[in-house]
Amino acid sequence: MNTHLRARDELALYVQSMSEDNHAQHEELRRNLIQALEEDVTPRQREMLTLYYVAGLNIPAISRRLGVNKSTVSRTLQRGKKRLRRCLRYGAGRLLRPD
Repeated sequence: MNTHLRARDELALYVQSMSEDNHAQHEELRRNLIQALEEDVTPRQREMLTLYYVAGLNIPAISRRLGVNKSTVSRTLQRGKKRLRRCLRYGAGRLLRPD
């Protein structure tokens, strides 16, 4: 029974350690994503991505708010997401530099 408790404690320490590591990785990814939004997408893409992901607006609502066609919003969001993915994937050396 004592061995069981020790194993459980070791598992709890491992999970806590992994959680802390994961938190650091999430924070680094968040910082890199914000930097990529500021530097690597067009102002229009940034505006639409922000309205979609931060404000929680859907494509028709963004379309009405900005006075553009829904297909334009959809296409701009797709291009912005693609650009962010590419930047985070291939520009990792530049983006992952220490603060």
